[in-house]
Amino acid sequence: MGPCSPASKPAFFVRALIRRAEVAGAQAYVVRKGAEEAGAIFLKVSRLDGTCTVLNQARAGDGELVWARPLGDGVDDAKASAYFERQIKFDPDIWIVEIEDRKGRAFVDESIL
Repeated sequence: MGPCSPASKPAFFVRALIRRAEVAGAQAYVVRKGAEEAGAIFLKVSRLDGTCTVLNQARAGDGELVWARPLGDGVDDAKASAYFERQIKFDPDIWIVEIEDRKGRAFVDESIL
C-alpha cells in the first residue's frame, strides 16, 4: 500500500490525497466529512468544464483495492450530486472529496476501472 492508500483510516487518506493534488497544482477539498475511523470514500474529479468523473472504492475479483466509475466518465455536476445524495441516504458516514483538475487526474495509486 502506498502513502495514499484508502485501506488506511479515511481521515488520513483524505489529508494525504488533498496534499498530493495540491503539490501537483490541482485543488482538492472535503465536500463531506465522514466517520474518522471508517466510511467509504468517494471522489469527484471535476475538469472545470462542467463535467466530472465520480470514483468509489471497490474490490476487484482478486481482492485488490481499485476505484470504479459508477456513473461512467464525463457526467455533469447535477448527475454527480444526485448520485451523492443517494449514497448519503444509504450510508451517512461517507466521505466526499472534490478534486479540481483540468486534466482529470484523481491522484490515487490504485487502478481506476
